[in-house]
Amino acid sequence: MSKYEPSAPVAAPPTYSEVMHGVSPSAPLTAAQPITPGPTIVTTVVPLGPRATHMVCPHCYAEIETSTKTTPGLIAYISGTVIALLGCFWGCCLIPCCVESCMDVHHNCPNCKAFLGRYRR
Repeated sequence: MSKYEPSAPVAAPPTYSEVMHGVSPSAPLTAAQPITPGPTIVTTVVPLGPRATHMVCPHCYAEIETSTKTTPGLIAYISGTVIALLGCFWGCCLIPCCVESCMDVHHNCPNCKAFLGRYRR
């Protein structure tokens, strides 16, 4: 026997069906039930203004009158800075933070206290 002759025959590797235990491969795409669209959801956007607004809260779904809180807005800060740059340092620059037309209005739900939006001036 020569050095290059195999002594025993080499067995072939197992087939795919033998490895997968008899399960044949399935097609990559199978027919399924058609997708039916669900119900249409309609939402209403309630504009928020400078006063309390009657609406349905999107968080707790209660019919409410929004509670409002005013805070100084961007216009108040810009006006105060301009007044301070013009030389009125001693309190005059704080006047825009007290003027109603320079205030932003924050709307909250009185029931669940969720923030609903802001009206900017």
